[in-house]
Amino acid sequence: MSDQLIYQIALTLIPGIGDVNGKRLIAYCGGPEAVFKEKRRSLEKIPGVGKHTISALINQQVVGRAEEELKFIQKNAITPLFYLNKQYPRRLKHCADSPMMLYFKGNADLNAERVIGIVGTRNATSYGRQLCEQLTEELKDEKVLVISGLAYGIDTYAHRSALKAGLETVGVLAHGLDRLYPAANKNLATKMLENGGLITDFVSKTNPDRENFPKRNRIVAGMIDALIVVESAKKGGALITADIAGSYNRDVFAFPGRVGDTYSEGCNFLIRTNKAAMIEQAANLRYMMGWEAPQKGKAVQTKLFRAFNEEEQLVLEAFENETSQELDQLLIKTRFTASKMAAVLLGLEFDGILTALPGKRYQKAT
Repeated sequence: MSDQLIYQIALTLIPGIGDVNGKRLIAYCGGPEAVFKEKRRSLEKIPGVGKHTISALINQQVVGRAEEELKFIQKNAITPLFYLNKQYPRRLKHCADSPMMLYFKGNADLNAERVIGIVGTRNATSYGRQLCEQLTEELKDEKVLVISGLAYGIDTYAHRSALKAGLETVGVLAHGLDRLYPAANKNLATKMLENGGLITDFVSKTNPDRENFPKRNRIVAGMIDALIVVESAKKGGALITADIAGSYNRDVFAFPGRVGDTYSEGCNFLIRTNKAAMIEQAANLRYMMGWEAPQKGKAVQTKLFRAFNEEEQLVLEAFENETSQELDQLLIKTRFTASKMAAVLLGLEFDGILTALPGKRYQKAT
C-alpha cells in the first residue's frame, strides 16, 4: 500500500501535469505505478502528454519527494485520499477537474447525506455574521456538513457557527497541512479537527500563494450539494466559487442585501442575473433542495403496490438492498440510455415510489 501511495503522490508532483492529464495517464497505463514504468514511446502516443512530462516521469525525481510526503502523512495522522478511493468525496469525484489526491485530517464524513458550502466576503458585517448563525442554527436538525475556506470573514463565521450548532464543518485549505493561513484561525482549526476537519490537495511545505486559492474554491464547489453566498462585494472569491458551483450543476443560493450596501452587491448581482436563488432563511433552502419532511398527519400518496413494467423493475432491482442510489450507478447497472432512464425515473417519482435527492441521487420509498 505504501509503494502504491508513493506513486499516487508522485504523479501529482509532475510539473504541469494537471489533474485531467494525470487521470488520462492512469487510464491509459492501468495505474499510477504503471505510469512511471511505461516506456517513452508508449507515453508519447498518449494525447495531451508533452515532452517535459515524459522526461519527468522517466527521471522519477518526484518519487523521492513523494516518499518524504508519505513520512509526513504517517507522522501526522493524515488520511490520503486518491480519487479512486471509496472515502474520496463522491460529489467532487464527478467533476472532470477534481484533484487526483486529497489530504484530510479530521473525523467528518466527507460523503454525508447533505453537504452545503457557505462562502462570502472577508469583510463580514454584523448582518453577515447574524445570517451565518441563523442559517446553521436552523439547519442543525438536518445534520448537514458545512464546507468553507477557513478565510477571514464569512468563512470564519460559517465554521464557528456550524460548531456552535453542533454541525460538522470542514475547511478547504490553499496550502499544505503543515501550516495554517490565516494564523488567527489556529484555535478555530483545532476545534474543527474535533468535529469536522481540514482538507487540501496540496502537499506539505506549500505556501498559501495567490494562485492556489482558485484551486481551493473549486474543491469547495465540488464537494457540496448547495452553495450559499452570505455577503459579497462586486468582485471576490465568493463570486468565483459561485460560478464554479454553477458549472458543476450545483444549486447556488444567496442572501439579498440592502441596495447600495457594498458587501451585498455581489449577492444582489447573483440573484438579479439568475445565477443564484434568493433565500431569507433555512426553510427556503430546505424547500428548494427537497429536504422538507412530510408534515404530521399529511399522507404521502404512493402507489407501492402497482404493477411495474420490465424497465421499472430493472431500475428498482438496481437499488439492491440500498435505500438510495446515485444516478450514475443506476445507469451502469441497467445499461439504460440517459433519456430512457429519465423517463422511467419520472414515472416512479410521479407515483411516489422514488424521491429525487441532491447530488443526482434517488431514494426508494420504504
